[in-house]
Amino acid sequence: MIYVGIDVAKNKHDCCILDSNAEKLFPIFTIQNNQTGFGELYERLNSVRGGNSEIKVGLEATGHYSLNLLGSLIDKGLTTFVINPLHTNLYRKGQSLRKTKTDKVDASSIAMMLITDKTLKPYSDTSYHNEDLKSLSRYRFDKVQERAKLKSSVARLVNILFPELEHLFPTLHMASVYALLKELPGASHVAACHLTHLKNLLETASRGRYGRDKAIELRDVARSSIGSVMPSKSMELRHTIRLIEVLTDEINEIELSIRKTMDRCNSPIMTIPGISYRMGAIILGEIGDFSRFDDADRILAYAGMSPSTYQSGQLLSSHSHMEKRGSRYLRYALFNATKFVCKWDEQFAAYLAKKLCEGKHYNVAVSHAAKKLVRTIYRMELTGESYRK
Repeated sequence: MIYVGIDVAKNKHDCCILDSNAEKLFPIFTIQNNQTGFGELYERLNSVRGGNSEIKVGLEATGHYSLNLLGSLIDKGLTTFVINPLHTNLYRKGQSLRKTKTDKVDASSIAMMLITDKTLKPYSDTSYHNEDLKSLSRYRFDKVQERAKLKSSVARLVNILFPELEHLFPTLHMASVYALLKELPGASHVAACHLTHLKNLLETASRGRYGRDKAIELRDVARSSIGSVMPSKSMELRHTIRLIEVLTDEINEIELSIRKTMDRCNSPIMTIPGISYRMGAIILGEIGDFSRFDDADRILAYAGMSPSTYQSGQLLSSHSHMEKRGSRYLRYALFNATKFVCKWDEQFAAYLAKKLCEGKHYNVAVSHAAKKLVRTIYRMELTGESYRK
């Protein structure tokens, strides 16, 4: 057996190659993050690889820096392990009391982990192909957060320029309001607008929902508005609305791609009532290959949803908080998907009600239901069976 530990960086990677006796086959060396560097690594591996030798390669999950190398290793058919940096950091600190942290030390620690830690699971083709789904889901998540901030800016600007507007419509964030504010960004602009033009603008943007009566009401309110006349804020409002519309188009395009990818996956997770393409995509993308987890509890730990434990001597903590040390995207998806599943499925609704009757806080009760949901998804993904009530 040959063990390879690789410390990944942006422009170069440090490599440590050990044999079954933890002896270095080469001094720790550095390769460049390019085709030539990858070729150098494979040449050294082939030079020490015997006829029956198996190679295990380990590297940290360092985001996009490790993707190209990971893809190359998988294409070469090498058994590859992607390790949580928190895990490698704790392992390295446990090997010595000295505060020694270098790239070469990290590479050696990763190689030693492959020898000593038998709980590590190899990175599979399923996880690699689900990386596209993971990337799309995270990209959408970030876009939605960016849009939410812009919507808050719209509310702030409207409160300055035309504060009475939000009482005339169910919400500020609708097509008719955005069309109005893009052309008439402020109470003074609305008050000076011709009634016929205002009526046509509202009628077209709302597809007939609002007409002359709403235009008259809007103009009358605008004429008595306390809104400020600030050209700079009006310009900011127009630009912000345009950015929101661009982001909305991009989010729709991302969601269409997610839907197509999920349909190709044909995952049984979509048969669970309350789980949509969005939440299902995040769950599948973040977990990847379910077979690399020994049980559902390990998925909970990976999501950071396991309760923390603290016990020392006679002291035993009675208030265990959620660890929140894993994938925040997976934690978000599981927690929110559980709320919808509890709404649409009788069994989960009854389970949630039971936990609430036990006196648990709502969020605590939802976390218990999330554990039940994870166990259900884990079984379904391993067996391929659809959800059964």
